[in-house]
Amino acid sequence: MKKFIYLCIASCFSTLVVAQEVVQNSFGNGFYNVIAADSSYSMKLAARMQSLYIADWDVNDSEGIHNGGSQFLIRRARLKFGGFVFNPKVTYKLELGLSNKDLGKVDDRNNNAPKMILDAVVKWNFYKNFTLWAGQTKLPGNRERVVSSANLQLVDRSLLNKNFNIDRDMGLQLRHHFTIGKNFIVKESLAISQGEGRNVVQDNLGGYQWTGRVEVLPFGKFKGDYSGGALRREESPKLAIGATYDFNNAVKDKSNQGSYMLIDDGASYFQTTVNSIFVDAMFKFHGFSLMAEFANRDSEFPFALNSDDSATGDVVQVGNGLNLMSGYLFNNNIELTGRYTTVALDKTITGKDLQTQYTLGVSKYFKGHKLKVQSDISYLTVENNGTSGLMCRMQLDVHF
Repeated sequence: MKKFIYLCIASCFSTLVVAQEVVQNSFGNGFYNVIAADSSYSMKLAARMQSLYIADWDVNDSEGIHNGGSQFLIRRARLKFGGFVFNPKVTYKLELGLSNKDLGKVDDRNNNAPKMILDAVVKWNFYKNFTLWAGQTKLPGNRERVVSSANLQLVDRSLLNKNFNIDRDMGLQLRHHFTIGKNFIVKESLAISQGEGRNVVQDNLGGYQWTGRVEVLPFGKFKGDYSGGALRREESPKLAIGATYDFNNAVKDKSNQGSYMLIDDGASYFQTTVNSIFVDAMFKFHGFSLMAEFANRDSEFPFALNSDDSATGDVVQVGNGLNLMSGYLFNNNIELTGRYTTVALDKTITGKDLQTQYTLGVSKYFKGHKLKVQSDISYLTVENNGTSGLMCRMQLDVHF
């Protein structure tokens, strides 16, 4: 038996050695890219991972600084597939998350299964500048969320995004753009989605979610309006301004995100209308970049009630947030970035105090966003709390 096992191992090893092949590719452009002989489809396979170290400390007015904890973890680990089917006007994207952070919370609304699928969407450019998207992908929400986690300017997104973003959902999106004159570009997006976030397999629990977004680019197309930092070093000033309105008949306390608002001992769900507004801008010129975002969420009935009108204790997380981020990329591809974020949830409803966070980061780009090391330090204050937080992070990104 041992001889048989050794023979199998040797056979597999020799097969792998023989199968080695030099591919006509380069780092950062995916593992594999194939086009069918009859040009009926294409597929590109890529992977990426983020290795993160994080440490935090509590800062107390009376006790000073004391350690809050530290850890190493794989923040993200993903496989990405993309290409076209039938003709180049019908494209697709499939992205799978493999890390624990990617898989998300398991509950009975997704059959107690990990949320492995991030994106599974088909895009059909059916007429001129009109493109129809079908499947699960990011909604046209705040700019920082739509920027891929592979292309962030700091280690991770801001507190504004954590509290207000509308993330991914399943449904349909219609995208269009047109140009006024030579350079003035207008982009429009309209989405209708299920309203409970990604990978929900039960029947629609609340009502449907409607999202509309308009963007203007007065100085023409960017090389990187949805990419963090000024890596493309725009030769002339570029500006993008966007606004999003989102309406959801929601059963979660953060529109399609957050926790379900259960009523009558979990027998059903409290449903209420939730409105979200985002206004954002991105400016880049040479090595300088500036991004600004404002978010607001409100609800007609923010307090969840049981069928007998008694309070459940759940509330919609209504309020607003502001996020400002600016950076400069030096000629040696080292970038310094600063970020200021405030989150002001309505204390009379949520019971939460104003949060303010200051972040200073440094990044070294070896191959753009495909290979980089990033580090940042953040100081968080909570109004009327007397306790602050200090956090330090370092992350390595590798994107094949």
